[in-house]
Amino acid sequence: MLHYAVALCLLAVSWAQDCQVSSVQVMQNFDKTRYTGIWYAVAKKDPEGLFLIDNIVAEFTIAEDGSMTATAKGRVIILNNWEMCADMLATFEVTPDPAKFRMKYWGAASYLQTGNDDHWVIDTDYDNYAIHYSCRLVDSDGTCLDAYSFIFSRHPTGLRPEDQRNVVQKKTDLCLLGKYRRVSHTGFCDSS
Repeated sequence: MLHYAVALCLLAVSWAQDCQVSSVQVMQNFDKTRYTGIWYAVAKKDPEGLFLIDNIVAEFTIAEDGSMTATAKGRVIILNNWEMCADMLATFEVTPDPAKFRMKYWGAASYLQTGNDDHWVIDTDYDNYAIHYSCRLVDSDGTCLDAYSFIFSRHPTGLRPEDQRNVVQKKTDLCLLGKYRRVSHTGFCDSS
């Protein structure tokens, strides 16, 4: 019985260490050129505060000077019951790791948050899925107090079955398994 208790304690300690923001593994040899184009959010882990709810489509582009920008569109609810399609714009500051960006974003309307977040590409195959992660607030123990994450697909219908296992593993690695919700695409923002 003592061996069982010790094993559980060691497992708990190793799991907690894996949840350190500094331990998060990002995409190796990230190629931002291959990453450009349209991505559909199919799942997300929400942060604190007002944020895009669903119908989220992001488009990443690279300017002639090599800088990357993104636009995102999605449904929001403001004033407790007013639904609208919101546009966001983001610019990315390059860091020494190609898969880690410092993202400055603005809402097209004043009610949306603006900010400066770390924006990490955790994994992608460039053609089918991508996993993004951001920690807005790191706790004193090194874990994240306010994270958000997107699972993107190149296909509006969602992830391919063969991508599911890898995506679930990455959610586990981020200590966010079970914290995502589906993002629907109903066409709400198609006409705007």
